[in-house]
Amino acid sequence: MTTPETHERPADEQSAMLRFVRLWLPIIIIVAGLLVGIIGSSLTAWEGAGLIMSAGLSVWLLNILFRVGVRGDRDRGREEDARDHYERTGVWPDDDSP
Repeated sequence: MTTPETHERPADEQSAMLRFVRLWLPIIIIVAGLLVGIIGSSLTAWEGAGLIMSAGLSVWLLNILFRVGVRGDRDRGREEDARDHYERTGVWPDDDSP
């Protein structure tokens, strides 16, 4: 359910959608590829199955690469906040010495 003001989904819907895209979508694609190979049971069917399973693995890898990129953005944000704190106070935020 989206709100008209922000066009954002509530947190529980977002986490369910993220879980589906990160975990279940690649699994569904890979299982579909296996089914194509098993049901078709020919060399051509197994070639198609390999391509479908490769697509599922690609979705999984893209999710991992996206999360790695987002983590880097958060690290840069924390570093920028620490530099701002240092400019204001002259002390690093995690520095224990007075």
